[in-house]
Amino acid sequence: MISKTEELALLGGPKTKTTAFRTGKRFGVEEARELLEALEQETLFYHFGNKVKTFLDDFNAIYGVKHSVATSSGTAAIHVALGAAGVTVGDEVITSPITDQGTLIGILYQNAIPVFADLDPHTYNLDPASVEARITPRTKAIVVVHLAGNPCDMDAIMAIAQRHNLKVIEDCAQAYLTRYKGRYAGTFGDYGCFSTNDFKHISTGDGGMVTVNSGEETDYYRAHGFADKNYHRFGTEVQRELHYVAPNYRMTELQGAVGIAQLKKLSWICERRQAIGDRITEGLRGTPGIHVHQVTEGGACTYWFYMMRLDLSALSCTRQQFSEALEAEGIPSRPGYIPQVVYKQPLFQRKQAYLNSHFPFDLTDRSYQQGDCPVAEEILETAIQIPIKEFYSDTDAEDIIRGVRKVASYYKK
Repeated sequence: MISKTEELALLGGPKTKTTAFRTGKRFGVEEARELLEALEQETLFYHFGNKVKTFLDDFNAIYGVKHSVATSSGTAAIHVALGAAGVTVGDEVITSPITDQGTLIGILYQNAIPVFADLDPHTYNLDPASVEARITPRTKAIVVVHLAGNPCDMDAIMAIAQRHNLKVIEDCAQAYLTRYKGRYAGTFGDYGCFSTNDFKHISTGDGGMVTVNSGEETDYYRAHGFADKNYHRFGTEVQRELHYVAPNYRMTELQGAVGIAQLKKLSWICERRQAIGDRITEGLRGTPGIHVHQVTEGGACTYWFYMMRLDLSALSCTRQQFSEALEAEGIPSRPGYIPQVVYKQPLFQRKQAYLNSHFPFDLTDRSYQQGDCPVAEEILETAIQIPIKEFYSDTDAEDIIRGVRKVASYYKK
């Protein structure tokens, strides 16, 4: 236990972390070999090459699904799922107010209305009771966000969706191999959406995938077509009979090639991140002034990052001072995840998704006000984010624990 009298590094005391965090290389000869094979095909187009197809086959095998669709990004994956689900003009889609705008772009491109439900204060995921309270006759879908690799309460979410005949789309951009009651996140809803952006568990630079969980061929064809201008390219056939507009979100063979190699590392990456995150929670549990990152009951988190919350009533510092003290101890951190809940962004406050237009917001009287999701707002006002890397050593994890406990002990009232 850190002594109250131990001086903070910020104030001239000894620094907690005196060695560098262990690092490693994300890419190597495995990716290079796959890329060379892709180039030797003399095509980088997914339909004529074999890399994207192989990547999806490998991904499907890991997740135990029959069908998935490759996309150019995680944002595109969510848009594809919304389009395939039939979300359209004036529909309402319930989602989280603490998320990246990639969760929201597809909703607005379908000219639907984002509706924000409040969150659990310790898992940072959708509160099922708040979701159900937001449902109206215009509600078409729920986009659940498994934030930071922590699974949502999918039993409750799916029960709500069934009662109200709603589609469920899972945003798994931060949640590779995240488990809920023995199943992977991304396999519960109608669609599961993944990202291979460079900052995710695995990277192809940019890219994404959509699992089509009904297993039905018609659902797969619809999602596949929505990612490719509503064309249908299967086997040697190409069908170009257009029935509605769809974007071009195709993944290239170069992305697929890197993805093949990255998938082989995924299990180790997620196991290591889970071990580090769970150890930090164990080491911080019971620390005065600290609310640990709570994993959903029945779940297993793969920690895209670790986010604890401060009980500022028990501390004699501000969140900014706490974060600065951690940095001085050699523990990287930053206040919160995003600066504010997304509905406080100018896009929603001005109701302007498109330049010089209030469409589709002018189809509804839905407003976005301070206090709409008070728990989510409080989360972002009290949260401290600590990065986690799969390359961190056990010593690195212990240093994080000691640094947080030292700062919390010093500022304890």
